[in-house]
Amino acid sequence: MDNTPIYGLRPADVYLSLESSPQGLSEADVAMRRSLYGSNLLIPPSPKKRLPLLLAHLIHPMALILWGAGILAIIVGQSTWGVLIWLLVLSNAGFSFWREYRAGQVIDALSHLLPVYARAIRDGLEQAILASELVPGDILVLAEGDNIPADARVVEEYGLRTNNATLTGEAVPVRKTADASLREGLSELECPNLVFAGTSVVSGTSRAVVYATGMATQFGRIARLSQSVEDEPSPLQRELARLTHIISLAALALAVTIFVVDVFDSEIHLGWQEEFLLALGTFVAIVPEGLPATVTLTLAMAGQRLAGHSVLVKKLSILETLGTVSVICTDKSGTLTQNKMNVREIWVSNQRLRVTGEGYEPKGTIEPFNRKESLAKADLRQLLTAALLCNNARLNPPTLEHPQWTSLGDQTEAGLRVAAMKGGLDEESISKSLPRIHELPFDARRKRMGTIHRRRHDQIAFIKGSPREVLALCRTILLDGEVQPLDARLRAEILAANDDYAGRAMRVLALAQRPLPEQTGSYSVERIEQDLTFLGLMAMMDPPRPEVAEAMKAFRQASIRMVMITGDYGLTAESLARRIGLIEQRDPIIITGAELDDLNDVELTTILSKGKDLIFARMAPEHKLRLVAAFQAQGEVIAVIGDGVNDAPALRKADVGIVMGIVGTDVAKDAADVIITNDNFYAIVQAIGEGRSIYENLRKFTTYIFASNVPEVLPFLLRGLFAIPLALTFKQILAIDLGTDLFPALALGTEKPQPDVMSMPPRRRSQKLIDRSLIRRSFLWLGLIEAGLCYLGYESVFVMFGQSSLLSSPFLEQVGASFRLNPTAQEIQVLAVTVYWVGVVMAQVGNAFACRTERLRGRALGWLSNPGLLVSVMIELILVAALVYFPPLASRFDHVALPIVFWLGLALYAPALYGLDWLRKMLVHGGNR
Repeated sequence: MDNTPIYGLRPADVYLSLESSPQGLSEADVAMRRSLYGSNLLIPPSPKKRLPLLLAHLIHPMALILWGAGILAIIVGQSTWGVLIWLLVLSNAGFSFWREYRAGQVIDALSHLLPVYARAIRDGLEQAILASELVPGDILVLAEGDNIPADARVVEEYGLRTNNATLTGEAVPVRKTADASLREGLSELECPNLVFAGTSVVSGTSRAVVYATGMATQFGRIARLSQSVEDEPSPLQRELARLTHIISLAALALAVTIFVVDVFDSEIHLGWQEEFLLALGTFVAIVPEGLPATVTLTLAMAGQRLAGHSVLVKKLSILETLGTVSVICTDKSGTLTQNKMNVREIWVSNQRLRVTGEGYEPKGTIEPFNRKESLAKADLRQLLTAALLCNNARLNPPTLEHPQWTSLGDQTEAGLRVAAMKGGLDEESISKSLPRIHELPFDARRKRMGTIHRRRHDQIAFIKGSPREVLALCRTILLDGEVQPLDARLRAEILAANDDYAGRAMRVLALAQRPLPEQTGSYSVERIEQDLTFLGLMAMMDPPRPEVAEAMKAFRQASIRMVMITGDYGLTAESLARRIGLIEQRDPIIITGAELDDLNDVELTTILSKGKDLIFARMAPEHKLRLVAAFQAQGEVIAVIGDGVNDAPALRKADVGIVMGIVGTDVAKDAADVIITNDNFYAIVQAIGEGRSIYENLRKFTTYIFASNVPEVLPFLLRGLFAIPLALTFKQILAIDLGTDLFPALALGTEKPQPDVMSMPPRRRSQKLIDRSLIRRSFLWLGLIEAGLCYLGYESVFVMFGQSSLLSSPFLEQVGASFRLNPTAQEIQVLAVTVYWVGVVMAQVGNAFACRTERLRGRALGWLSNPGLLVSVMIELILVAALVYFPPLASRFDHVALPIVFWLGLALYAPALYGLDWLRKMLVHGGNR
């Protein structure tokens, strides 16, 4: 007996195994066991020290660059820019710091699901004690409506059924028994004589011996799994970190090189202070200070757009990850389905009827499939009366807190009650005319329940249960208002209808009645459940969400693999999967939790890589976690969709955890990255489409920002290596990176998804955001064009006043002479620098429109399809005018007011750059792309 698991023991042996008795534990036993096992509480992870954690978010490489940029901004007199940069660092650090505590929040939410008090037997007396004080060996007393505070073995029960939805995700009540369970291949959650912490009693009463408390319970195992899953950085975060290292090292190396060359080259030696500032300027020019802010703001705006589709994204970095999702693992009940049992079809009086309407709202019709047939109203009314009265569920109308109809009790019984109300029955009047006087609770052995009601001159019993079990007790049938013998032909038709319903994965209940004389004896099952009159069949199902089928088509078109992972039975899951289009193959692979336990990692990998439709049934939380890890090991990007406590570990482990906001538990919401606030499954399609477009948009504005680095850094390189006068200053670089460039970059980040965004396969995890093609286009094409245009304008200023040693132009010299000015060399230099700076901005205008696409497409984007870009260009031009023509700002940024004639050339920069890039696209990609 020592090696026999607790569920394999007889009730008497359970007491011996746990060193307890039907009188419970003594106070001395409780004290000793509490010192051994501890309190019945979920233990949160050890809190991390706050200061080191906060410092880690303040001094990582990206933050250090931003801190340095802020210091540089203050050094050059731009204290406002410096403060803004630092605020960005602090806000990012605060957000990351908050996210570190999510695991603790999951544990807190789990704890709230456990009851505060429990009823237990100690020293032979039933008493209410704190649930936290329970220890193994305590005797729990359970009744309908109780939340179960610990894992326990049932030793006595009367009609006990529990709702294990928090652990399995399936809300169908589970029958529990006190008998030993000898069946092999069952997980603990499937054992019929075990009850678990965090679940609840639907009906019946019971006594159960506690065998696990606190973190040793199934609930504690979920908490431990949730704690063990570490938050990993998203691909975007990893790439930005990598890019930061590369750019920082390159900028530092180049700045040091220029400084060393200047120091040891006597011909271009400029003095220690100027050389240091020159090196510092090189560093500032290379590092794209505006990139982190632009990425953050772009992701924030994308999150705001998704919020308009009822998609709440908790982590901005997850938006880009959404675009790489290649496999979606989804729960069934409450996620794909409405988690509401609805009667869909009825067999009554040898007639098949359909029932319309969704959810628990009592709106809908009951009508024959063949509309030419007349409805057997009297027989239907008697069937619905039985369904209404042989029923313990309750329906609650909408309230401010719950805007939809809800149920209390067994979902199956709630579905029967809704069908009765759709048939026009008045619950209150029928209950008054037929008051209940006794109940025969549901029993798993009988597979039936019954209720007895008083009528005016006699009594009547209504029985509901398994069709075959009920039919075997019937001798007559109600047909056209008359009780007639139930012959073999009618029995065959009833069983054929039942098989048809069951084959379509519907749950079928049969209802019968029996008039009873007034009696004074006991209402025994043997006396009541005999010589019954068959009333009919009611077939029901948890209907799929109406938008799910369309979403499945979209996922299949997007080459995203769908996998169902459910706690329900395989055949039921397969039927639903076919109905909604999740599977299309004739022979999908269906694996149960017990079968998964028997597979090693190599065998599991082989199954996952076959590419066949997959359904995983009867899954426990650790099974879901293992499957997610297995898919990730194959290089897949996994999204997990769920709503229950049992989904929490997998939600945290997944690359993207998605939860339904209305039906989802607080635990699942805390563990997830994305919350669908209105439970609309199709919103997930929109979220993935937005994620895919975000990747393209990130590439667009990254190209845009990187391109301006070339004309920014080139003046410092030429000054440091060849002593050519600076064409740009530190302040002017900051004015571009954190000023004029910011708005067009943000506008590029808001480009709408292309119509074909969900018809392409997902991007590979290994595909970099910033790859060679982006770098070539940014630095070796667009950037060089900008630098060439800017130096052309810069040198033209010296030509105008006869100061150029490189170029000569009689026309430009004549224009310069027309100014009737005799500027000094210093004034000419300031004018040339201003032209160079304005030239960078004007070239960036053309660059913004060029970056809207990386290649030509057959369908033009349209100049007005992104009004935000047009507005941002206007803002950019206004900033240019302010920084050049508003004296306080112009003097602060070393600008002078440009004569109008200069704008004749500067205005050509944007169309010139855009035109050259258009020609490149034509030559490289062809005109039909």
